[in-house]
Amino acid sequence: MHKLLVLLRENRRFHQFIIITMILLRPHDSAGGVVAVSRGRIQFDFMFEGVRYRPSIQRPPSEANLRRARERPEQIKHQIEVGTFSFAEEFPDYRFLRGLSGAAAVRTCSDVFDAFLVHCAARFSRGDMAAVTLSTYRRVLNGVWRPAIGQSLFHQVTYSKLVEMADARPWSKKTYNNATSILRRAFDFGYCNHPEQHNPARSLRGARLRKADRPRIDPFCMQDAETLIAAIHRDWGEAQGNYDEFRLFTGMRPSEEIALVLSDLDLVNGIVSVNKARVAGLDRYQTKTGDDRRIALCPRALAVLKRQLTLRARLEAAGIIRHAYPGLRLPPDRTPLGPD
Repeated sequence: MHKLLVLLRENRRFHQFIIITMILLRPHDSAGGVVAVSRGRIQFDFMFEGVRYRPSIQRPPSEANLRRARERPEQIKHQIEVGTFSFAEEFPDYRFLRGLSGAAAVRTCSDVFDAFLVHCAARFSRGDMAAVTLSTYRRVLNGVWRPAIGQSLFHQVTYSKLVEMADARPWSKKTYNNATSILRRAFDFGYCNHPEQHNPARSLRGARLRKADRPRIDPFCMQDAETLIAAIHRDWGEAQGNYDEFRLFTGMRPSEEIALVLSDLDLVNGIVSVNKARVAGLDRYQTKTGDDRRIALCPRALAVLKRQLTLRARLEAAGIIRHAYPGLRLPPDRTPLGPD
């Protein structure tokens, strides 16, 4: 019997069994404590916002692991005091994680997307983001990413999950780059409070656009342009025909042409000032590139402009229009764009 006891004492597993048994039988504090529990786990016991929590982690309750674990309650207490404690980061496999409320609640991807879009709307309201950018962000997040990962816990989304979803879409290179770029921006926003954490969306690489991927520039020849102009005049009326004819002979973007006002026109010198745009029905006080420019009109463009201004004067005399826009966009039987 004595020899058997000696062998047992020399057995390492026997030592671990004795230590764990003593720990389990030892009284411990009801809050702020660390104890070994069954199935090779270590349990923490602490108070947060008046609620007692007892999450556990998958860690063999050896003496060394328990010693390190006893240091964590003080760290958690400090994080709670300074407002940086994140339940999801400290205990990501806590079985009641989705049921947490208040400051302990974890965010889903939909929560992050909502907060990101609210921030973008605030940027738009102070002129720091274009309306079309905000609408594109909302369309892509709500139409592509929210249905796929909206209910997933934000901190548990992995790179492999994101790349699997992106690769499953029959996107062109450009569409792929646009969709993943917006997702990266939303995830960057979500991880701003925790820069020390790994952001899986940052690993999504954009598709490389080669010269062959870009559409070949194929301008209209003069004969094609004249055919197109004649068809627009015939099918859509004089105002719409003037609009497209003027654009063909000035190279202006549609958003720039539709934003022109009478003060931008210099008929004496044949010059148009381009310094703003109108996108999705909203005025922007700069062009797409942010650069103002002056266009010297060719004889054909100047003739179209004068023809349109004559049409405008006739509509204005009839009381159909009452605004400062040249009216290069809408046909006579439509309500003109712009404020009365």
